This record gives sequence, structure tokens and C-alpha cells, in this order.
Amino acid sequence: MQWYINVWKNAFNFSGRARRKEYWMFYLINMLVSLALVFVDMAISGGSLESGVGILSIIYSFILVIPALAVTFRRLHDTSRSAWWILICLIPLVGAIILLIFMVLDSSEDENKWGENPKAQ
Repeated sequence: MQWYINVWKNAFNFSGRARRKEYWMFYLINMLVSLALVFVDMAISGGSLESGVGILSIIYSFILVIPALAVTFRRLHDTSRSAWWILICLIPLVGAIILLIFMVLDSSEDENKWGENPKAQ
């Protein structure tokens, strides 16, 4: 939970580095929160979401955009890549796979232009 809160505290910080653990724990907890909101939306709507996604899920998704981008930028920085690499997702299927590989790679061990290795701190 600490990693999830840390991302929210740095929601508008697009510089620096984010460890693999910070990135993936944020997305894991985000998925759990999203799932919980779907259940709450279902309870509010009377047990089904036949009309689509509920209002709480939509609001959460909109609020999540900036922190998710920020942690992705910082994660790319941690692998010694520019945040512009996020645009590779515009290539259908292949781009998402390449970005996933970048997110799974380990941190660059040395200090880079975005700061010191977060693992060393």
C-alpha cells in the first residue's frame, strides 16, 4: 500500500525515477480498487451493470490518468529511457508489448540523467 500512496504523493512529478516494485504495486492495487468500485457500482445500480460502466469507475479512471502517466514516465527514466518512449504504444499490439518489456526490465544500476538509482537509496 505504501507504493500506491507514494505514486499518489508524486502524482504530478514527471521527473526522477520509479522502481519496478513501485510501478507494479501501483497497478496491482489500482486493479483491486477498480474491481471494488465495479462491485460498488453494481450494488448502487441494483445488481447489474447492463447499461455499462458505473459512475464511480468512470470518475476513478479520469482521476487516475495523471498519476499513471507520471509513474510510467518515471519508470521509463529508471530504465534510462526518455518518457517519449511511451508513444510507442501508438503502434498497435507491438508497441504495447515493447512498452511492457521496458516496464519489466530492471533499473539501470548507475546514476543517469534523471537521478540516482532508487534501489541504492
